Amino acid sequence: MRIIKTLVAAAAAAATVVALSATALAEPINPHTHKQVTPNAWDIVGVGSETISYLSDQLSYNYDSKIKHDTPKTPYLYDWDAVPPTNPLDTTQRVTLKAGCKNARPDGSSAGITALETYGSVKYKGVRYPCVNFARSSRGRNSTTSPVDPACAKGGICFVYLGGDVVTYATTQNSNAPSDLTRAQLKEIFGCDIPAAHGFAKGTWGALLGAKAKDPKGKPDPLVPQNGSGTLKFFMETALGLPTDTEPSCGTLAGVTQLRFQPEENEGISVVFKLKNGKPNPNVLYPFSIGSYVSQEAHSAALGKSPKKGQNMFGRDETGVLVIRAIDGLQPTVKVHGVPTINTKWNGTVFHRYVYDVVPFSSGKGNFDGIPASLVKFFGPKGYECGQHTVLEDYGFEVTPLCGHTA
Repeated sequence: MRIIKTLVAAAAAAATVVALSATALAEPINPHTHKQVTPNAWDIVGVGSETISYLSDQLSYNYDSKIKHDTPKTPYLYDWDAVPPTNPLDTTQRVTLKAGCKNARPDGSSAGITALETYGSVKYKGVRYPCVNFARSSRGRNSTTSPVDPACAKGGICFVYLGGDVVTYATTQNSNAPSDLTRAQLKEIFGCDIPAAHGFAKGTWGALLGAKAKDPKGKPDPLVPQNGSGTLKFFMETALGLPTDTEPSCGTLAGVTQLRFQPEENEGISVVFKLKNGKPNPNVLYPFSIGSYVSQEAHSAALGKSPKKGQNMFGRDETGVLVIRAIDGLQPTVKVHGVPTINTKWNGTVFHRYVYDVVPFSSGKGNFDGIPASLVKFFGPKGYECGQHTVLEDYGFEVTPLCGHTA
């Protein structure tokens, strides 16, 4: 078990390096001036999931590029990332989401949804506008587990389909885990429930894999993202069927509740993935979005570098020491025209999921399927985002015919 003092020092050092070296566009930015701006009260502002934050950045940038003037009748579409682009390890920042709306930056799907429901509104020229118009989410509706989401009905929220994704697990290159585990094995690992077997003690690689394990007496180290992560909740509860999404009690971060010690979802740059000597930890397993991994590894610039022609404008490769692995024989990706994409054989499995824009329910004039009239042109099936197939694929996700419909 790492001691907290070591984590504090290492995390502080890592955060400094990232902050000094990362080259990222400010957010939100005006695409005409390329300068950071504070959104106006009437603008459409989103927060939440880190998994789709860079996709949402690109969609908003492209949309605003076509709008000459930002007015209440022609509002801009803006997006706040889950963490600062120049310091992805900072999870405690406060930002001015809109003029008059200063709040904690929501980090993750659940935090974004909470912000949508609770951050209130701001008044401009006699009209009240919500501080948050939509939340990005990489999990579906919680109907039975906490936090329970209200239905897509009066007073509730609607999950609007955006694209498809898959969540697998990642390890270091030098991992003691094989490159292909079964769902049952992953459930035992992340549930801290590997029974004694093959002559080895419970909770060991030998008990899980037998004598052929690389380090049969060693122990798997399951780590999970920050609290409120949609990827965390989906992987633990939906995909693996575990009763909780709390930090596994057998992992080295068990009992650590400070956000600064918890890795952000879909990244491999945190010190928690390394040993005290700085080498990658061969026992680490970590849930990871395949779409996000494809976006980072295949389409994004290296951390601290500016994107080259053909690379994604938003986001950098933060996969670090981690690589994604297969489950039940299903490889994470396949190549289409030489480009890695999500393996479609995942469709129909418990590891396949959808990503969403979450909006407040409306039954007013001009609404569609519960989407408020003011947001239909952005998120409806014939709206702006559902027509951006190339952008969706460049950021690693799948196009879905469900786009623009609600759940």
